[in-house]
Amino acid sequence: MTTAANRPPRLVVGLGNPGTEYSETRHNAGFWFCERLADQLGVRFSHESRFHGLVANARDAGIMLLMPQTFMNRSGQAIGALARFYRIEPAEILLVHDELDVPPGQLRLKFGGGLGGHNGLKDTSAHLNTNDYWRLRIGIGHPGDRNEVVNYVLKSARREEQTLIDEAVDRALLAWPVLARGDWTAATQRLNTRPAPPKPPKSPKAPRPAAESRVAPDNTKDETQL
Repeated sequence: MTTAANRPPRLVVGLGNPGTEYSETRHNAGFWFCERLADQLGVRFSHESRFHGLVANARDAGIMLLMPQTFMNRSGQAIGALARFYRIEPAEILLVHDELDVPPGQLRLKFGGGLGGHNGLKDTSAHLNTNDYWRLRIGIGHPGDRNEVVNYVLKSARREEQTLIDEAVDRALLAWPVLARGDWTAATQRLNTRPAPPKPPKSPKAPRPAAESRVAPDNTKDETQL
């Protein structure tokens, strides 16, 4: 890892598609994280046409949040515009996106590397002229058939999968202070660790048999009734 990769993030980008018809789809996992991080930081998004997206400026934290409104395959247009304007280096960018090759409920934090066929990453790298930026990958699982990928990412997750994805986002938000200070090693160890499987519920104990009476029966006759 280069020295530049040890800088704290100045820009957090969530990838997704704009519009209510896409808001609950798997491809919008990056948006979900950014929306909740904005709530956590107490800031609101506003539309910035010059940056082709929704922007929130958490000045106290020294962080800007961006949700491109250009659709996924043109995400880099928004990211490049904002990064150039504020002179943010690629290594100071944390990109949050859905990941087919990671199961629901798991996260992967990495710097640079391949793009895995993700159109949002491809366009981002094209506009930044590098792959060297941080990525937080939120697992959504794979449909098992590459021909079903487009249909899969543009649909909502099943209820049990969505629960796991939400729990993963929860863990990422809990790790935000570590990410914000640029302690990437600690953040990677924390986020890339697979969560422990839930313990199976304990089987209920069988009720104890009723204790037999130890009082001897009274066989004496009441002489007053003779």
